[in-house]
Amino acid sequence: MIRRAVRLSALLVATPAFAQEAPLAEGEGETILVTGRGLSDPPGDRAFDVVEIDRDRIAANAAGRLESVLAEVAGLQQFRRADSRSANPTSQGITLRGLGGNAASRALLILDGVPQSDPFGGWVAFPAYATDRLGRVRVTRGGGSGYQGPGALAGTVELDSATPDGPMTGRLAYGSRDSVDAQGSAALVRPGGYLTLSGAYARGDGFVPIVAERRGPIDRSAPYAQGSGAVRGVIALASDTELQANVSAFTDRRERGTPFTGNRSEGADASLRLVGRGRWGWSALTYLQTRGFASSFASVDAARTTATRTLDQYNTPATGLGARVELAPPVGQGLALRLGADWRDVSGRTQENYTYVAGQPTRRRVAGGDNRTIGLFADGSAELGRLTLSLGGRIDWWRIGDGRLSERPLAVGPALTNLRFADRTGHQATGRAGLAWRAVEGVTVRAAAYRGWRLPTLNELYRPFRVGPDATAANPLLSPETLRGVEAGVTIAPDRSLRLAATVFDNRLDDAIANVTAGAGPGTFPLVGFVAANGVYRVRRNLDAVRSRGLELDARWQPGAFGLGASWSHVDARVRASGAGAALDGLRPAQTPRDQLSGTVDYRRGGASAALTLRHLSRQYEDDQNSRSLAPATTLDAYLALPVTMALAVELRAENVTDARVEVGISGANLVERATPRTLWIGLRYRPGR
Repeated sequence: MIRRAVRLSALLVATPAFAQEAPLAEGEGETILVTGRGLSDPPGDRAFDVVEIDRDRIAANAAGRLESVLAEVAGLQQFRRADSRSANPTSQGITLRGLGGNAASRALLILDGVPQSDPFGGWVAFPAYATDRLGRVRVTRGGGSGYQGPGALAGTVELDSATPDGPMTGRLAYGSRDSVDAQGSAALVRPGGYLTLSGAYARGDGFVPIVAERRGPIDRSAPYAQGSGAVRGVIALASDTELQANVSAFTDRRERGTPFTGNRSEGADASLRLVGRGRWGWSALTYLQTRGFASSFASVDAARTTATRTLDQYNTPATGLGARVELAPPVGQGLALRLGADWRDVSGRTQENYTYVAGQPTRRRVAGGDNRTIGLFADGSAELGRLTLSLGGRIDWWRIGDGRLSERPLAVGPALTNLRFADRTGHQATGRAGLAWRAVEGVTVRAAAYRGWRLPTLNELYRPFRVGPDATAANPLLSPETLRGVEAGVTIAPDRSLRLAATVFDNRLDDAIANVTAGAGPGTFPLVGFVAANGVYRVRRNLDAVRSRGLELDARWQPGAFGLGASWSHVDARVRASGAGAALDGLRPAQTPRDQLSGTVDYRRGGASAALTLRHLSRQYEDDQNSRSLAPATTLDAYLALPVTMALAVELRAENVTDARVEVGISGANLVERATPRTLWIGLRYRPGR
C-alpha cells in the first residue's frame, strides 16, 4: 500500500493536467487568505532561544536533506554523525545541548503540528521529508515541555509545509557513486485554497562505511533507495477558518556495508487540522501514523572475510494516534493566551529471529507494548512596553501498558520466556517562564526557566539491538526522564539585516536513559544472546542525571545579495551516576561533542544563488565509558545555482568538498566507521516565480 502511494504521488507530479495556476485571493466581496499554518507564534517566544531557517536557505543546502539543514543550528545533532543514506535508521534521534547518551529523540519534532518521531523508537525517518516540501524550520533550544507537547526536553523543532510556488516545481540531479536525487510537485491553486501533490526519490550505490585501513574482503559499498510522496490540501471554510489535510507515505532501503545488514523502513501518515483566526483563535488536530521497520545484523570474523547473520528483526510494526485542541481567547491589548489539551497513543512490537545455528535461526522473540499520554496546557504572554513576560504550564498523565516479552524455539517446544510486565501510570507537571526586556532599541535581554519530561520509548523498553559485535539489551523497567533548566541571553537586532544572539544555559536531565556497559564477550547475556570476544554487552538504564552547561552563539547578516551566517555551540555535559552506573560518574555522555560550529557565506540575486558552508565537530566519545574516541571533523559544502531561463537553473552541489574523514562510530577491535565522503552533484531545478 505504501509503495503504491509513493508511485501514485510521483505519477501525479509528472502530470501537467493537474498543474493549473490560479490566485489565492479574491472571494465574493472579501479577501480570503489561506496560510496552511497553525495559530501565530506567541509573542512570549521571544524570551527563548529561537532560530529560524527560511525556504531559500533550505533550498540552498548542498545535501538536500533535512538532517543537513538542521545542522545549521549548532547544538542540534543526531546520535551519530552519519546521515540518512548510510546510518542505521534507529540511530537518528535528535537532541540539543548535549543531552544525549542514546539514540532516542530528546527534542520534539513536529510537522504542521503533528509529532514526527517514530511511534516505536523515537527516531526520525529523515527520508520522509523532501526539503522542497518545507517552507520554514523553526528551532527552539531548551524551553522544556510547553504548549507544543511532552517530549521537548532539549527543545522543539517545528517544520511548516511550503505553500505553492507555481503550477509545477522540481529538481533532478545526478551525483557521485551513480546517485540520483529527484523532487517535484504540482499544484492546483484556486481562490481560497490549494492542492499540492509531491514526490521524491533518491538512490545511490553508496560508499564503504569501514575506513580503508580496517577493511577486509567482506566489506562492500552500502547502497540506499528512498522515496516519498505527499498530498496536501488547504481550503478556506470561511473568511477566518481553514481546513488543512495531509496524507504522506515513504519507503527507505539501506544496507550497512556487509552481507546480512540490510534494513528497511516504511510509513504512512494522515492528519486533519481546522484553524480559526477570528477574534477567538482556535485549532483542532487529529492524526494517524503507521510505521514498519526491519533490520538484520551480522557478526564478522576478525579477518573480515566472512559474515554470519546473528539477528533478524524481520518486522517492527508501530502505530501512533493523536489529537489536539487549542483555544486562543481574546484577553486584552498586549496579552495572549493559549489553552488546550492533547492526547497521543503509540503501540508497537519487535518480531525477531535469533540464535542462528548453521545459518538458520532457532528462536523467535516478540516484545512490545503501548504508551499513552494525555495532557492539559496553558501558555500566556504579556507585552508591557519594553518588557515581555511568558508563563506556561502543563500536566500530563501517562501510562506504560501491555508490556510483554515472549521467546520461543522455532521448533516445537515450550516457551523459553513468557513475561507480562505490570502496567505503570503516573503524571508529570511541567512548565516554563521567561522574560524579554528591550533594554534599548535593537537590544533585547532575556531569561527563562523550565521543566520538561519524556516517556521512555517502546524501543528503549523492549527492543534489543546490535552494532557490529556489540549488543545492547532493552529494559522494561525504565522510568521517565525529567529536565530542569535555566538560561539567559541577549539578542541584538538593530535592523532587519543583522541579528546576533548569545545564550548561556544550565540543564539537568534526571533519570537520563543511557546504554550502560555491563559486560564483555565472549559470553551469552540476557535478552541479546551470544556476544563475541571483541564485543561489549550493554543494558539501557536510568542514570542519576546528565548535567549540561554551555554557550550558544548565532549570527546572521544579510545587507543585500550577500549574506553571512554562523552558529556555535559549546557544551560541557557530564554524567552523574551511582550504583550500577557509578563508573560513569563525571564522564561525558556518549556521542556528545564539546563544540559544534557552522558558518555559511551565501549569495542570492534573481535566479542565481550560491552558498559555502563550513562545519566543525570536536572530538567525542563513541561509548559510555569514554574509552573510544572519535576524531574531530571539519567539512566544507558548496552550492551553486545558475539560471538558464526565468524558471530553469543549473544546480551544482558538493558535499564534503575536501573529502574529510568524518568518524561515525567505533566497534569491536577498533573498527572505525565513516560518514559520507566527497559527493558531487549536477542537476536542473525548475521553480517558476522564484
